[in-house]
Amino acid sequence: MTARLHCFGESGHSYKVALMMEMTGHPWEPVFVDFFGGATRGADYRSLNEMGEAPVLVEDGQVLTQSGVILLHLAERTGRFLDGDRNEILRWLFWDNHKGSAQFGTLRFLMNFLPPEKRPAEVITFLQGRVRAALKTLDTHLQDRAWLAGEQATIADLSCCSYLYYPEPFGFDRADWPNIDRWLDGIAALPGWKHPYDLMPGNPSDRAVKEDA
Repeated sequence: MTARLHCFGESGHSYKVALMMEMTGHPWEPVFVDFFGGATRGADYRSLNEMGEAPVLVEDGQVLTQSGVILLHLAERTGRFLDGDRNEILRWLFWDNHKGSAQFGTLRFLMNFLPPEKRPAEVITFLQGRVRAALKTLDTHLQDRAWLAGEQATIADLSCCSYLYYPEPFGFDRADWPNIDRWLDGIAALPGWKHPYDLMPGNPSDRAVKEDA
C-alpha cells in the first residue's frame, strides 16, 4: 500500500521523511499541508496529529508523527539506512531534533517567512549563536569521517542534513563549513536524492504564483 505523507515543501522535518522514502523506493505520495494557510491549527489536522506539526505518515492504517520516529520506522521496514552502531545513530538523531534541525528550522522561519516588521531581532541574534555552535559540532564530527554514525549513510545523516539544503538564508554558508559541505555533496550523490522543492508540494515560488493569480 502506498504511504501518504502529510507534508509541505518548506518543512525540513517533512523533507527528511520524503527523502528517505524516495531514496529507498518506498511507495509514497505527498499530501499537501497548507501550513501558511493555518491548516495545522485546524480541528481536522489536529485530529490527525494533536501536536499540530508536519510530517505525518499514514500507512497501513497506522499514523506516525515526529520525523525521528518515522525515519526509524522506515529504516526497519525497508532495511535501509540503519547499518551501524544503533546507539550512535540514535545519538545523532536526538541531537538533530534538539540542537540541529530544531534550531536551523526556527531561525530560517524567523528570518524568511515572517514579515520584516515582525522579526524578533533579539531572538534571531540568540538563535544565530546557537546555530553556529551546532554547525561547529557537526563540522568537527565530520572532519575525519564521511558519515555521522558508521561506514555508510544512515537515518542520522538524512535527519541532520535536511535544513542545510534549503536556499533561504539563516546564517549557514557551506563555504564556511568544509566538512559539512563535503558531507552534503556525498548525500546528494546517493541514488534517489532530490532537492526538497523538487520532492514535495508547497514552496515560496508556489505561493508567489498563487498570490499573483
